[in-house]
Amino acid sequence: MKHIFQKGKNEDKTTFLLLHGTGGTETDLLPVAGMIDDSASILGVRGNVSENGMPRFFKRLDEGVFDEEDLINRTKELYDFLAEAANDHGFDQVNVVAVGYSNGANIAASLLFHYQKPFKGAVLFHPMVPRREIELPDLTGIPVFIGAGTNDPICKPEETEELAEMLKSAGAIVDIHWENNGHQLTSNEIQKAAEWYEKLG
Repeated sequence: MKHIFQKGKNEDKTTFLLLHGTGGTETDLLPVAGMIDDSASILGVRGNVSENGMPRFFKRLDEGVFDEEDLINRTKELYDFLAEAANDHGFDQVNVVAVGYSNGANIAASLLFHYQKPFKGAVLFHPMVPRREIELPDLTGIPVFIGAGTNDPICKPEETEELAEMLKSAGAIVDIHWENNGHQLTSNEIQKAAEWYEKLG
């Protein structure tokens, strides 16, 4: 997968797995990562799916309607790539925190839905429920920050709550921060994610 890797100032610290929204690239969330922790290492990944020329991490059938088969396959693709990248770039996969926005948050959530502890934590900005009616793996103790919009037209508040409950039921520790700016990612939201991350230690 097309990606960038930047070694952090402190190699013992977290590696951020950066996952962009629709139409983004592997560098989109670099400023976001810098606001959360500017000493962390960074693995920015570009989605392998193109929708009208816009990179995505998996196909969709319509706005908010995922191609489930492609989602499962692309989730495995990203999971396998993460192990490969950890080996190639010399970072500890156990010490990865996913940071995803919109489509990127959805594929990060899908990793949590399909694999037991694929990373040590996740920051999900405006995610949706990736799949329903499946049993989630044991996610005991995994911290998850969800940034959401009370008036998000793409990801309704009810869906945010549903995702949070599904993750909690699998043992994850979920914190939701609400904004009132639709589907937009705001600096205040990122600041709240940084404060949440700081507490992880």
